[in-house]
Amino acid sequence: MNTHSYLKGFKDYLKLERSLSKHSINAYLNDVDKLLQFYLAVDKELILNKVQLKDLREFITWLNEIGMQSNTQARVISGIKAFFTYLMQEEMIEEDPTALLEAPKLTRKLPDTLSIHEINKLIDAIDASKPEGMRNKAIIEMLYGCGLRVTELVELRISNIYAETEFIKVIGKGNKERLVPIGSVALKFLEIYVSQIRVHLDIKKGHEDFIFLNRSGSRLSRISVFNLIKSLALTTGIHKNISPHTLRHSFATHLIEGGADLRAVQEMLGHASITTTEIYTHLDRDYLRSVITQFHPRS
Repeated sequence: MNTHSYLKGFKDYLKLERSLSKHSINAYLNDVDKLLQFYLAVDKELILNKVQLKDLREFITWLNEIGMQSNTQARVISGIKAFFTYLMQEEMIEEDPTALLEAPKLTRKLPDTLSIHEINKLIDAIDASKPEGMRNKAIIEMLYGCGLRVTELVELRISNIYAETEFIKVIGKGNKERLVPIGSVALKFLEIYVSQIRVHLDIKKGHEDFIFLNRSGSRLSRISVFNLIKSLALTTGIHKNISPHTLRHSFATHLIEGGADLRAVQEMLGHASITTTEIYTHLDRDYLRSVITQFHPRS
């Protein structure tokens, strides 16, 4: 059984049946490629219907030996499990060797958050006199004000903005749609950018509906947003390892610290599971102490 001959089928399965994005599909294919690399490294032939649990445990040992972090290992194992699940569904193998395969125990590393003061510093550092200045202000407001992923931001379309009801339609992971409230401040900056800046761009064909554009009139890239955040952090002297996701994380953290319901935050973030949202419930010790003092009968 030739592994390579089934990768195209697996790719089609991920795209058509699971409706995954191109980025996610490539990640799964890379995970399977790691297994191929392992078999090459140990000078074995990968025969899919002959793979056993002990082989996969040796694979995990190899991942450790090459210095792969536990979080990355867990993702690779998830991809391998998905591949063998696909092979089972297509009746290409009779037993799933990953059924009892355990991923390494993960430590939840909480990403940095920004305080409201730091977020204001980022926005204030943007030079609004430049054509892209108002666009950049709108970008920061949308990332923080709506808790968007960077891909969701660059894919955002004018037709998905419902200003009258103050909601936006977001296309998240797996092409799943969700409605997210947009605050008045974010909406104000967005409308200024669209009505006063964007209208003067020579927009390229096929990019007319994308909100955030670069100088040449094309949809803004993810890397441009990453570079913007890094540049603003440098300008403002914020010595944290921040990215667009930091603003999403700050959005969720500030909501929960303010008393927002976890289920509501889950809905706005587009998390399929509440356990994913729970990472945002880390609260500083002073806040926890104040909760005990205020509400516990023996405080």
